[in-house]
Amino acid sequence: MLDFIFLDFNWMQLLQPQWYIENGGLWFIVFAVFAETGLFAGFFLPGDSLLFVTGIFSNDLVSEGLGIHVSSSFVNLVILGIVISLAGIIGNYVGYWFGKKSGPFLFERKDTFLFKKKYLLQAKEFYDTHGGGAIVMARFIPIVRTFAPIVAGIVGMETKKFTFYNIAGSVAWVFSMLFAGHYLQQLVLGWFNFDLKEHLEVIVIGIVLITTAPILFKLFFSKKKNPSNDTV
Repeated sequence: MLDFIFLDFNWMQLLQPQWYIENGGLWFIVFAVFAETGLFAGFFLPGDSLLFVTGIFSNDLVSEGLGIHVSSSFVNLVILGIVISLAGIIGNYVGYWFGKKSGPFLFERKDTFLFKKKYLLQAKEFYDTHGGGAIVMARFIPIVRTFAPIVAGIVGMETKKFTFYNIAGSVAWVFSMLFAGHYLQQLVLGWFNFDLKEHLEVIVIGIVLITTAPILFKLFFSKKKNPSNDTV
């Protein structure tokens, strides 16, 4: 069953949403969402594009992954949303707990292949700027969503407060991406007879550009606002 992990596998496949769907189905997607939101080693996983593509294949994923055959696409999306949201909620709790236990140690830790301190610092800056709402907004920002719950644990965010933002953020992120993927597929297919299932690479590139735009915007304009003081 797991032969695909050892045969014809390369690490770049972890960035391709269709690879999860074709080789592991629903439960592989659930694990990927949990890993990206709860384990700092999962910061590179394609959360947004994975959920978007999951919405496109929602009917097949529910029938094959859960053995439930429902004729309503809306119901299938809700079922997927609940299952995957739970994975995101539990993932953030793991990150929060890890942050509480490890505390300042992480800020002193040296970079490794699976840990980059700069991402932790970016998440802390994001948290300091937006407060508790950062837990919700971070869900929609790659890399930051992995480290935001860890930072919340490090700074000692109240558990009840974190729980509220954690649940709200996970539900908003998962459901919006699933519904967007499914209904955009239906819309484009109906209006232009263009099947997004056959052009998933376009979706991935588009989502990556959209979700990373705020980070690129900040990096570009922060440099313009803080020019070098060096003089010749």
